[in-house]
Amino acid sequence: MTELLTAAQMRAIETAAIESGEVTGLELMERAGRGVVDAVFEEWPDLAQAPHRAVVLCGPGNNGGDGFVVARLLKEWGWDVDVFLYGDPEKLPPDAKVNCERWSALGETRSAGEVKNDSFLYDIVTPETALFVDALFGTGLIRPLQLKTPGNPDEDEDPNELYDSELAHWLSVPSFEGLRTVSVDLPSGVCSDSGKPLGGAMQAQLCATFHGPKIGHFLDGGPELCGKVQVVDIGLPRTATLAISPEFRPSLPEPLQRFCFLSNAAGNACLTFKDVSAHKYSHGHALILSGGPGRGGAGRLAARGALRIGAGLVTVGCPPAALQENAARLDALMLKPLGSDEDLALLLDGDARLNALCLGPGLGTGARERQLVAAALAAKRATVLDADALTLIAGDEGLFAALHQKCVLTPHAGEFACLFPDIAKKLYAPAETGPACSKVDATREAAARAGCVILFKGPDTVIANPNGHAAINSAHYDRAAPWLATAGSGDVLAGFIAGLLARGFAPMPAAETAAWLHVESALAFGPGLIAEDLPEMLPKVFRALGL
Repeated sequence: MTELLTAAQMRAIETAAIESGEVTGLELMERAGRGVVDAVFEEWPDLAQAPHRAVVLCGPGNNGGDGFVVARLLKEWGWDVDVFLYGDPEKLPPDAKVNCERWSALGETRSAGEVKNDSFLYDIVTPETALFVDALFGTGLIRPLQLKTPGNPDEDEDPNELYDSELAHWLSVPSFEGLRTVSVDLPSGVCSDSGKPLGGAMQAQLCATFHGPKIGHFLDGGPELCGKVQVVDIGLPRTATLAISPEFRPSLPEPLQRFCFLSNAAGNACLTFKDVSAHKYSHGHALILSGGPGRGGAGRLAARGALRIGAGLVTVGCPPAALQENAARLDALMLKPLGSDEDLALLLDGDARLNALCLGPGLGTGARERQLVAAALAAKRATVLDADALTLIAGDEGLFAALHQKCVLTPHAGEFACLFPDIAKKLYAPAETGPACSKVDATREAAARAGCVILFKGPDTVIANPNGHAAINSAHYDRAAPWLATAGSGDVLAGFIAGLLARGFAPMPAAETAAWLHVESALAFGPGLIAEDLPEMLPKVFRALGL
């Protein structure tokens, strides 16, 4: 389990450690700078073999102080180092000021405002420059990085202010051919709590962050701008992290079995295939509602996913006219004709073993389908609502009001905007200040309003429940699987969740586990993936997990 921190939580952890007397701020800054240098040499071993040239851009806060430590250590290593400071050296925080003075014994600190044009910048970042260190703002930025535009030339201007046109030149540095770029904690300009760029933002190849990853490393534009994230241990006690109680984590626990497979929120579900006394009904029975003739593919994908992930039985319920089509395509899956909501209600009333439902993939959005969704919600079974079911709920206050705590909603961005237009408006508004509204914020608010679990899909999938717990299932960095952007992959995900609900998982861990396995299945197959391949990769993933 990897905990993700907000900027405020990280500050609180550092403050608690300093106030306890276990460490000083100056010691933490020294460890951070050393950690950045170590991360650079680990990522690019050739840089450790001989001295090179570096340009270090320092900001007006403690992130800049880390940059001064990096500059000093590289200089002591024999490097040629140029340091630029945005701000007044006399106004630096105390620890940063000490490190600025330590650097000054070795080299000059120049004003970042000296850079007026590209030509000037190319005189600084020469072809011999091997490393650019972005220590401008890190996690502490709360205002747009592009601070202001030049005013009347006759008016007095603060020489320490960076204007849009000047800052744009610095932002272009990482694109210089052959240059390695490392950002300290977070690329400057990226909101630590949302991953959104605040105005402009640096593009890093490596991001060296301290103590633990931040939410912004995994959301929105953060992963692309970070390049690669390396967590640096600066000696903060882990008990400090627990005392702050971080509320976010990516749903990729380590090891997975210890979190997702041995227990759920109720402590009584186990996804294992080693119980010799088990039988199909002890593994649950999922009912997948499918569409009419020619519209059954999505439902069949969901059903296959539910069966492969471990549901003991899976039945596809479809209009009578679609029975023949589905029968020609399904073997291990059972079929049930459901012509109306009355048929569904009778089926559920007559068989309590049908303990998980999935509605939406290929279902349709007519009056009949609206009645089916209403009947399914009235049954109060564990229920996944996806695709067409979400469209019906978004346009019907009565259906929305019928949502209950056993539901899992799985919207993509467009469906989320239809379901929660006011929340989506806040989420997609340009980020004016930090911390900006994040996908985590939006999903938590939506879950509280709906009274059930929301799985907000995307490469930065966020899952939240009404109590405020949120998890991020990130498909970035070494888990990037862009080939998941293929027709039907979301239908399979809905089936995965339904299958886990049938196995007895509570809605939140079912959604978390399904999302994690969805990405793992995609990674197991690789490029060329189509939705039908996802369920077939689960046995391979399960074997790798020792299940």
